[in-house]
Amino acid sequence: VQLVESGGGLVQPGGSLRLSCAASGFTFSSYLMSWYRQAPGKERELVASISSGGSIRNYSDSVKGRFTISRDNAKNAVYVQMNSLKPEDTAVYYCGTRVAGIQYWGQGTQVTVSS
Repeated sequence: VQLVESGGGLVQPGGSLRLSCAASGFTFSSYLMSWYRQAPGKERELVASISSGGSIRNYSDSVKGRFTISRDNAKNAVYVQMNSLKPEDTAVYYCGTRVAGIQYWGQGTQVTVSS
């Protein structure tokens, strides 16, 4: 299983970013995919999840209404569109999935929200 995130960067408060995660090594279309984030000094937290077919999406209260998770099973990719970004959204963002009882993560991509 390999997960590779991209799309992070520095953005001003109120701005937007779209993160991507390219997946390989497993049957992507069969698995729930999630985005997590970890801010300095804090535990990793679940941000959003999307079911294998894409019909069910869940969000943490902190991002609901601002972030949108999506996936493209033909491209083995999952995305998160992040709008109205706040300084407290600053973190390393990871995509993740659990395959055969093992949790996998990508290397993460840094998102910094600052003026």
